[in-house]
Amino acid sequence: MTQSLTEDPSLLDVYEQRLARHLPGDVAYAAFRLQIERSEGLAVRAGVVEPPGNGFEAGVMITIWDRGGMGYAATSDLSDAGIVSALAEARAWAVRTAGLAVLGAAPLAHPSGSFTSPVERPFGSTTLAERIELLRAQEQRLRTDGRIVDSVASLYRTDIDTLLLTNGGGRVRQSFRNVYPNLRVTANAGANTQTRTYGGGAFCGQGGLEVLDRFGFGDAAPRLAEQAIELLEAPPCPTGTMDLLLAPDQMILQIHESIGHPLELDRILGDERNFAGTSFVRPEMFGTYRYGSELLNVTFDPTVAGQMASYAFDDDGTVATRTHLIRDGILECGLGGTISQARSGLAGVANSRACAWNRPPIDRMANLNVEPGTAEFAELVGSVERGVYLETNNSWSIDDSRNKFQFGCEYGRLIEDGELTTVVRNPGYRGISATFWRSLRGVGNADTWRVMGTPNCGKGEPNQVIWVGHAAPACLFGSVDVFGGR
Repeated sequence: MTQSLTEDPSLLDVYEQRLARHLPGDVAYAAFRLQIERSEGLAVRAGVVEPPGNGFEAGVMITIWDRGGMGYAATSDLSDAGIVSALAEARAWAVRTAGLAVLGAAPLAHPSGSFTSPVERPFGSTTLAERIELLRAQEQRLRTDGRIVDSVASLYRTDIDTLLLTNGGGRVRQSFRNVYPNLRVTANAGANTQTRTYGGGAFCGQGGLEVLDRFGFGDAAPRLAEQAIELLEAPPCPTGTMDLLLAPDQMILQIHESIGHPLELDRILGDERNFAGTSFVRPEMFGTYRYGSELLNVTFDPTVAGQMASYAFDDDGTVATRTHLIRDGILECGLGGTISQARSGLAGVANSRACAWNRPPIDRMANLNVEPGTAEFAELVGSVERGVYLETNNSWSIDDSRNKFQFGCEYGRLIEDGELTTVVRNPGYRGISATFWRSLRGVGNADTWRVMGTPNCGKGEPNQVIWVGHAAPACLFGSVDVFGGR
């Protein structure tokens, strides 16, 4: 059983005492950010238990702001000597850059507080053997037909504990418990291969074993296997301009790529141009630009219990609060932390985040949600004369400015005269972010709203892969370019 720091807080206390001894008082701003991560990965594939993976890493990032300069240094040597050495390196970089930093002084505060992921059923309440047996049973339920050629059930979790200390008395301690269950089944007939997954990896969240129940992990396998076979026998999705109804597990990809990334202030400022691209959004658009129809309301909300990126403070120590980014279709606020806000003069949120101890915080999505509307699912379907309903992303392509996109899905059903009809395979659609959201003509109510996320959003140089939360209802778009693949 992997022990978490909340079960043995003494280790974190030891590190805190050691770090506090070395906080410098002779610089304008200093921060020590400790991050300790334990992970466990389990999988069963085609009846075979794969080797379990267990990970542990720990280290501290030291940040110094002084005399118009800024310096970083990170170390996994948490002895007194290791901390002193890294501190000297950060000081040296602050001296080298004195008078050259984009900002002359740190716009950061000295916060105090804590956060702990809500956990109802700790992993410690089960043994490793019991967790493997759970996966073995679910994987076996995926193999229901001779045409199924691959099947996997997996469960990955991370226990992450962070501590932020500043030389102005700031102290923030946060503990995150992230759980990522998954199922995947692949069926084949001749040249036709179809795969169905458990939400495309979107069914994840903070908590313990209850996360599996939250997303119906125990009941999903037979349905996924049945749909994989169903897709083998289905016709290709038709091509043409039609209405498009997206399930929540596809909406999260749409939100992520065509709202989340374009609104990151560091992209808008040009910081990501060399690696991850820029944005079609310009600074002057905030406050007036019609991003979507009046039905579109998007929030940054780190307060949703159990969502992947819920927290009380970001990694710069900024207090995290719920903020509207888009209200009634109008763009109001960007996704930028305190430093990007100071650089740009634009409003932002507490989303300066780092994926590990050896990465500095940068502007990242956190919990980015489309708020529910008032329409029942049957009402959305019933309003469509000719269209298609799509679930679960399986491919995505979007340009460097996060504007032109093309997405593929695992599963589709035609909508004809207000009724869900024929299952279709290899469905896809394309559009332009700057106009796609304006075609939003129906937003599902709270009964269709699902809290999900993704554990693998990549960005930055050096690269950072981090967990992100998205929540969305079913959403209906009018006159979309839909296509089918063979």
